[in-house]
Amino acid sequence: MQHAGHASARLRFPFIIISFDAKNRSMNELDLALARLRTGQLVAIPTETVYGLAADASNPEAVARIFALKGRPADHPVIVHIASSCQLGDWAQDIPDAAWQLAEAFWPGPLTLILKRQPHVLDAVTGGQNTVGLRAPAHPLTHELLQRFGGGLAAPSANRFGHVSPTTAQHVRDEFGQEAPLVLDGGPCQVGVESTIVSLIDTTPKLLRPGGVLREQIEDLLGMKLEHHQHAQTANVRVSGLLDSHYSPRTSLIIGPSAAVREAALTAAEKGQRVALITQSDAISDGIFTRIVLMPNEPDAYAYRLYDTLRQLDAFNLDVLYLEKPPTDAGWLAVNDRLRRAAHQQLN
Repeated sequence: MQHAGHASARLRFPFIIISFDAKNRSMNELDLALARLRTGQLVAIPTETVYGLAADASNPEAVARIFALKGRPADHPVIVHIASSCQLGDWAQDIPDAAWQLAEAFWPGPLTLILKRQPHVLDAVTGGQNTVGLRAPAHPLTHELLQRFGGGLAAPSANRFGHVSPTTAQHVRDEFGQEAPLVLDGGPCQVGVESTIVSLIDTTPKLLRPGGVLREQIEDLLGMKLEHHQHAQTANVRVSGLLDSHYSPRTSLIIGPSAAVREAALTAAEKGQRVALITQSDAISDGIFTRIVLMPNEPDAYAYRLYDTLRQLDAFNLDVLYLEKPPTDAGWLAVNDRLRRAAHQQLN
């Protein structure tokens, strides 16, 4: 079997924790970001999940700039980022006890709560709904920024709508080029996928998007099972990241069970296509595929590397990316959710 024409490269991505101390950041950089936010401009901010494209959530012109730069549909709501649960009442009303419990346990952190909005909250932020998404991010630089800002920052992921979310400052700069706003560089995002979203607008809490806070952690705290709504049609509320197609690389991404993916990838390579195989197995022969990416076997490490891997592979002028689905254990729920939405095709 001949595989000529395929320069092989095996990429390994170690899981590296990079500590970050906001106190060591230049105060001039924070001052500049605050000045821009207070005058209605955009700033890209680091969080523990992904980088966000932030604007003053109370300024309609500023929020409009987010939608214009991202190319985001006007009815698609954005999450408001706040410094702590002390600001919950500024943005939400009729706040249930469960919201206070979750905020106490998981804020600051990768958890977004969907609550009934205060009347003054902009329709542009809520997508015209009577609900608002709120989160207190854990990244120390953005936490300090929010404390000093005093209000809320509308901040969806800092990328073009539907594309892979950015997990480094350079991803944001690459995404927007000359249109990129000021980017606060807080290092690589430590979670790597977007926040968990829980709706608390009726008597039954609903998991709308899995993320860095596990479903089981929330259920243990609340003492009840969460309904899981994976599609916008059944959730009865529009929230970030619930579209069936989202988080996608530019290069066609095909996912499925290992055997089906290997067979399809081999067939494509034999036809002369430039193919990348994304796998968790070492048992791959070099020389067949243009790129081989070995992903971690732990869900947290996999999530940490996922978006950066897809962005790196997008830069190699490949024809197709084949990805072997990871396990379906509870800890992999967020990773599998993102892969399902990112995929252009799924194999059985």
